[in-house]
Amino acid sequence: MDIRKLPKISLHDHLDGGLRPQTIIELAEEIGLELPATNARDLNQWFLESANSGSLVEYLKTFDITTAVMQTKHGLTRVAREFVEDLHKDGVIYGEIRWAPEQHLARGLSLDEVVDAVQDGLDEGVEAVEAAGGYIRTGQLVTAMRHNNRGLEIAELAVRHRDNGVVGFDIAGAEAGFPASNHKEAFDYLAENMFPTTVHAGEADGVESIRDAIVAGRTLRLGHGVRIYQDLLMREEDGRDYVQLGEVAEWVHFRQIALELCPTSNMQTGAIADLGDEYVDHPVAILFDLGFRVTISPDNRLMSGTSVTHELEQLVEHFEFDLDDLEQLQLNAAEACFQTLDAREELMELIQEGFAKARK
Repeated sequence: MDIRKLPKISLHDHLDGGLRPQTIIELAEEIGLELPATNARDLNQWFLESANSGSLVEYLKTFDITTAVMQTKHGLTRVAREFVEDLHKDGVIYGEIRWAPEQHLARGLSLDEVVDAVQDGLDEGVEAVEAAGGYIRTGQLVTAMRHNNRGLEIAELAVRHRDNGVVGFDIAGAEAGFPASNHKEAFDYLAENMFPTTVHAGEADGVESIRDAIVAGRTLRLGHGVRIYQDLLMREEDGRDYVQLGEVAEWVHFRQIALELCPTSNMQTGAIADLGDEYVDHPVAILFDLGFRVTISPDNRLMSGTSVTHELEQLVEHFEFDLDDLEQLQLNAAEACFQTLDAREELMELIQEGFAKARK
């Protein structure tokens, strides 16, 4: 099975986590930024080693470099264009690209200008793919940094650009100690404007963070959400295994709130540290078998040295996922994406056609 050729969807993919190392070098030279390595191979290795720390806080420090070269219209547009091209090379037909506009104002651009610059790049990327006979669609997820106090301002920015490529809102950054409820005013505003949200929760904090994302954040998806496993009670009786869902897990399961799982990243940041440090220790297979709406994304392709294809290959290798399982993951993502019903149905048809072709 050539997984790269299968039609795929990426829902949790950070713009500042997917730069090409050579692009970083060239943009850094333009602004006089000193880098830890001067060639693409060594720089790529530095990102991989720095990110593989077991700590979300340390993992996030690698973004100081990527955001530094994304402070101009030229830099933002180039990064966004290449981001789309790289998604297409990986077989992605729809990608939601999340990023925090408030982190790209150091060189004088306004919030609206940075959103426009990124959208210009996404449009250019789609046009380049189509010109070469390919197909891809994108959507921006405008993100507020949860440790700052700009949630409402960024929510208003997202709604203001809902007709210019922005499809949803997110909060990201250090999770523990910065609950979604700190941004309740922003989430209330988004709900009043019927604008969809996804919330980073259940990555660096536990079940109560997930509960808060649902209650205060009204989230339709959980960014990672992997620690929902902490609300599962496993027991064995008469030689059979049983799983009892806790209150939060049952709600997520019953409401089919999508889990944006990023297994490689989850291992790097210590999100599943109490389960183990190997891919096979990840609860993705258990959650999938239990009927949670599991989706698979790369999180940060540069830092984690991964892609949607790579993550799916790992599921096949370690958990024996078959073609039907991989297809269901993509259909889950299509159903959960922040697009109209017609657009979601079109994506589902493309997925089914692509997987049917692979079976022949």
